[in-house]
Amino acid sequence: MSQAVAGPALEAGDPGGSGGPDERLARRSPLRRLLGRPELGALLGAIAVFAFFSVVADAFLRASSFSTVLYAGSTFGIMAVGVSLLMIGGEFDLSAGVMVTTSALIASLLSYQLTLNVWAGVLISLALTLALGLLNGVLYVRTGLPSFIITLATFFMLAGANLGVTKAVTGNVATDSIRDMDGFASARAVFASDVDIAGVNVNVTVFWWLLLVAVATWILLRTRTGNWIFAAGGAPASARAVGVPVARTKIGLFMGVAFCAWLSGMHLLFAFATVQSGEGVGNEFFYIICAVIGGCLLTGGYGSAVGAAIGAFIFGMTNKGIVYAEWNPDWFKFFLGAMLLIATVVNLVVRRRVERSR
Repeated sequence: MSQAVAGPALEAGDPGGSGGPDERLARRSPLRRLLGRPELGALLGAIAVFAFFSVVADAFLRASSFSTVLYAGSTFGIMAVGVSLLMIGGEFDLSAGVMVTTSALIASLLSYQLTLNVWAGVLISLALTLALGLLNGVLYVRTGLPSFIITLATFFMLAGANLGVTKAVTGNVATDSIRDMDGFASARAVFASDVDIAGVNVNVTVFWWLLLVAVATWILLRTRTGNWIFAAGGAPASARAVGVPVARTKIGLFMGVAFCAWLSGMHLLFAFATVQSGEGVGNEFFYIICAVIGGCLLTGGYGSAVGAAIGAFIFGMTNKGIVYAEWNPDWFKFFLGAMLLIATVVNLVVRRRVERSR
């Protein structure tokens, strides 16, 4: 966003202009840089959760169990990437959970009812799901209403449409199976297959998840668009004043969430070959929890995709660790809430100490 100008600078503690170095140009120690990372609290939490379930659940450290944990994390981590970028940009999308189901329903219903190759349904679903993200973004920009109001309305409309359209077309609350249709096998290989790694099956969603995290991290840290995202979320008025396309950036972020929803929806469809129209309700809060545990601020302008990935990993460890420990699964949400609170407090304390030390 801004460039430091080399040369002598007057500092607050150097009224005489003695040529002392500008503090903005001073090198920070590796420890200081580490403490300034938004994902630090999530990393500490992930280590604690991993150590905890390693002790209380004997099966937790098995390779097959770890693969299951990664899979559970990836199913929420894919969405957490898009949601984290949107939160860094200062907005929320409460329709993200049902949008996953919507994208799967579109692909399934179109393919089955029109007897299309399933890849045609996949591509049409991509276009329509991106259009939903575009609609959310444009409505937010044009109306000036809070994004949670816009997307809450979208949430209710999609939830109703998912159920109403599915029942009207199929006479049931679920779609017909597309397992025997043309293109299913190849689409399943892309979106829902298992990859053998040293004798352990790892679902392909794990690789999609890691790829999305890498791309999102590159965008945030190495591109002009990343600067725009942080600026649009942290100080939108100031960002507009220096030429940042805030409206266009936020519309793009809503479409990014829609893309992640489409990818998750395709996994949902090709993992089971059928889709329940009522799925996805409430999952948007899990995506936001993953992002917040990972260090994203609710006020925008701060966070990372890596942190959201760690938050999703914590989600996966907690979800499956309780099962491996043979505890009552009703405790899952308690542990998730505790991790949300602990990680948020740790992030807050560390960030305040770093700010005071500057």
